[in-house]
Amino acid sequence: MSKLRVNAFGISIDGYGAGPGQDLENPMGVGGMALHKWVLGTKTFHKMAGDFAASLIGDTVAGEGIDDDFAARGFANVGAWILGRNMFGPIRGPWTDDSWKGWWGNNPPYHVPVFVLTHHARASFTMEGGTTFHFVNDGIHAALRRAKEAAGSKDIRLGGGVATIRQYLTAGLIDEIHLVISPVLLGRGENLLAGIDIVSLGYKCTEHAHTDYATHVVLTK
Repeated sequence: MSKLRVNAFGISIDGYGAGPGQDLENPMGVGGMALHKWVLGTKTFHKMAGDFAASLIGDTVAGEGIDDDFAARGFANVGAWILGRNMFGPIRGPWTDDSWKGWWGNNPPYHVPVFVLTHHARASFTMEGGTTFHFVNDGIHAALRRAKEAAGSKDIRLGGGVATIRQYLTAGLIDEIHLVISPVLLGRGENLLAGIDIVSLGYKCTEHAHTDYATHVVLTK
């Protein structure tokens, strides 16, 4: 049966999934990129991001191990994605033109249909590698219905950001959450679980693992 799941979502020790001041220069907010150090040296990220990954890790050999295993699991059996608008780009308000095609260039790493939550209509378009972006302006349930139709028997990956995950979480729609707790403090930003009683929602920790760069925690209902 198809599941809605969150994979490889980085948070700080103090619970923030993004730092303050998100903009084009700081898409994860000030200090937010430190949440993702764990994935930069993995083979999965290197394969997914290509030249962009090489520019980040330089001559470092992309590695395997626990971090890479969790990164790879995030792409297994995924038939569609759902993203909040912040995860698609920094533009706010109505779409003034169609020039912005996402953060990842001409060949995004999704390779399946992606449903972007927005309050403003925009026509769908297809990128290299089989990624088609669809824009949904009638709520999280509508996006999930469309994603399930597109994914068939495969899972839907909820990519974030924080506000989007919180909406789906409080609505009781997420089946599995993989959090990656990085050993950094952000102090401010977007807190993922603040004010949410995750126990009452029925989640329990079913898996955890520790590496030099992060602690991986899997929560399931």
